[in-house]
Amino acid sequence: MSHIYSVTQLGQEIKNLLESRADFRNIFVQGEISNYKQHTSGHHYMTLKDEGGAINAVLFRNDAQRLRFRLANGMKVIARGRISSFPKTGQVQLYIADLMPDGAGALHLAFEQRKEALAREGLFDPAHKKPLPPLPETIALVTSPTGAAVRDMLRILSRRFPLARVQLWGVLVQGDQAAASIARAIAAVNAHGAADVIIVGRGGGSLEDLWCFNEEVVARAIFASRIPVVSAVGHEPDVTISDYAADLRAPTPSGAAELVVPDSAELRLQLDRQMERLSAAMHRRLTGAQRQTERLAASLERYAPMRYAAAQQSRVDALQGRLSQAMHRRMETERRRLLRSAGQLNGLRILDGRRARLGAAAGRLQALSPLAVLSRGFSVVTDDRGNIMTDSTALKTGDLVTLRFASGTAQAEIRSVEQEKEQTCHRR
Repeated sequence: MSHIYSVTQLGQEIKNLLESRADFRNIFVQGEISNYKQHTSGHHYMTLKDEGGAINAVLFRNDAQRLRFRLANGMKVIARGRISSFPKTGQVQLYIADLMPDGAGALHLAFEQRKEALAREGLFDPAHKKPLPPLPETIALVTSPTGAAVRDMLRILSRRFPLARVQLWGVLVQGDQAAASIARAIAAVNAHGAADVIIVGRGGGSLEDLWCFNEEVVARAIFASRIPVVSAVGHEPDVTISDYAADLRAPTPSGAAELVVPDSAELRLQLDRQMERLSAAMHRRLTGAQRQTERLAASLERYAPMRYAAAQQSRVDALQGRLSQAMHRRMETERRRLLRSAGQLNGLRILDGRRARLGAAAGRLQALSPLAVLSRGFSVVTDDRGNIMTDSTALKTGDLVTLRFASGTAQAEIRSVEQEKEQTCHRR
């Protein structure tokens, strides 16, 4: 019994069979576009047909970004891509990688095949690209010695950077012998060794006119060049194998001349700015150095031996003056103190004299003092009111009196009162 496939299995088997064929992985298909539609996602869907058949095709957004023309129904194209199927619908379709207008179909096919072969060899690898010199001294032009392209390049190079020397290596740029002529000139510029950069190119033209720049011999000569090469072929839409092999692609020959040299006016402006910054920096440096010198000179003057000695002498003189004034003040203070002391001594002498006179007076006063009399055995009688009794007639029997002795007092009561008889003294 034969194997029974599910629809899904069958669709997957068909897909696997189509993708297993090596010639279906990179196939060129010629046809006319119909049922064209550009989706909002950026993908392009179409049918490629001819008088005998049709196949669905899709060009995804990332690949469509490389297109240099607009697609339209009825346009004849050559598509490069891979054949596969979509299992859910069972449709076989072409997944387009590149798309080019058909008109020079054989040339386009040769271009793509040669580009793919040289790319596999690494001739277009960015790792091999050489940088352009920022200030080239000598520029080699490998182009036709006649025509608008060379005149435009010479004019722009002279205007932008007149310091650079220009070597013109005249070559054929069209016809069967053109590729070999270009390759020989590139090799000769390298052998000569005087150029810093090479511009290879020509003005615009048809695909056939520009075909010499798609030849393998030119691509290999550019890749082998030790001097950086700028490809400047045709106009912006024109792309050649030389553009891929060169170190830099210029959109036009005039654009190449602008790319390889700087603008001298801009350089002059930059130089002026640098000179201004340098002048300002030098001025700041000199000003700083001058200030530093002035500070050092001031320090040297301040600490110069003679100035230092003079300053120290002034300081000694000042100290001597202060010392003299201090000594004068001290001596004056001592003099005044001594005067005060002498005055106090004289006062003491006067006081001693006065003290002696006072002692004598006190002695006399003591001799006259009642207490001194009392100390000799006498007493003082006072009545109850403290009156001194000098006459017995002032007392009567029964009165209380106070007797004051030299030491202490005593109370007494009058028992009797007697009066002395008068005594008469007779003088002889």
